[in-house]
Amino acid sequence: MTFVFDPFAPGFTDDPYPQYARLRESAPAHEHPLGFWILSKYDDVARLQRSAQSVDERYLTTLPAWKSDSAELGKRNRMMGGLSMLDQDPPDHTRLRRLVSKAFTRKAVEALEPRVRSIVDSALDRIGAAGTADVVAELAFPLPFTVISELLGIPVLEHTRLRELTSVLVLGLEPLAEPELQAGIRAANSELLAMVGELTRWKRDHPGDDVLTALIAAEHDGDVLSEEELVAQVMLLYIAGHETTVNLVAGGILGMLRYPGQARLLREDPGLAANAVEELVRYDSPVHLMRRVTVEPFPVGDKEVPAGVFVLACLGAANRDPGHWGEDADELRIDRRDAHQNLSFGAGIHHCLGAALARMEARIAVERFVRRFPDAELESVRFNGRVNVRGPAEVKVRARAGA
Repeated sequence: MTFVFDPFAPGFTDDPYPQYARLRESAPAHEHPLGFWILSKYDDVARLQRSAQSVDERYLTTLPAWKSDSAELGKRNRMMGGLSMLDQDPPDHTRLRRLVSKAFTRKAVEALEPRVRSIVDSALDRIGAAGTADVVAELAFPLPFTVISELLGIPVLEHTRLRELTSVLVLGLEPLAEPELQAGIRAANSELLAMVGELTRWKRDHPGDDVLTALIAAEHDGDVLSEEELVAQVMLLYIAGHETTVNLVAGGILGMLRYPGQARLLREDPGLAANAVEELVRYDSPVHLMRRVTVEPFPVGDKEVPAGVFVLACLGAANRDPGHWGEDADELRIDRRDAHQNLSFGAGIHHCLGAALARMEARIAVERFVRRFPDAELESVRFNGRVNVRGPAEVKVRARAGA
């Protein structure tokens, strides 16, 4: 029988990797019956990431059943109004990224390290005192959520509702949402647009030493962000700044718990921490699917993806392709020399703007966790049930601080 990729199969969101292996072996360029293509081999995914194919769904000649109704309804109802960098091609993408990059510098990220260490250590204190705790609730969620909020300069009073809305909105990146969920996503998007619009107006009157103030002031050759573009970029930074990093931190600690020999290696050689993050993000990517719309045919092996179609690049499959990584691709090895070649943060013009921040947060959180709790044991894990922005929703551990 012809293999058909099925992310809705029982158990897929707990462990998608057996299906990814079948996808690579049976249909590396898979034309799905639901009207989209999916690529799964490392070389093909890497080439698509760096290609000149589009991210703008206006180029679709047909709307695949995989998609929600957002594209069909037009940009007004799309996430962030379709105005974020996530949905823009050059030259608009170039202009937006250039302006946002002025405020999101490596220097700003490095300046956050003491604050990140403080947040991590406080969380580890709570975990150690409790003895048994959920790492997601105590550390993996609060860390990036607090950091991106403080970095943007968002008032504390807004956090609870913003958190609720972003957790709904990120479901818009999932396939085949039910009509009721689609309506909920659109409602969350509208409310977030209004809330962030109010925040930006408030920030104009109350500037501070934060990214939102810098974005308001950002200018290049007389070009500034429009109000609508500003709101969209702030929403993107806020959502991407914590939703995906939760998966990276939680998944990284889970990986260490499942591979105690690797945790011991990291304790013995803390200098491996940066490479460990590269390997962890390869082993279990925080985002599993990247989308493009073909504006010209895209050859893959003996097949050709036609123009005007929706293409999913399966990062989770590519990051474990034995054709690139070797026969131990399904194993976690924090000293893997080519771990930095993972595709999780994208490549080319759409390389993740917040990659340095995510790496820094994960490096500090994972290294300090394994050093603080050398005898930590995994009690249970529950995944969030998502296909794309997939990660642990709960990681319960028994943790007793070492001597």
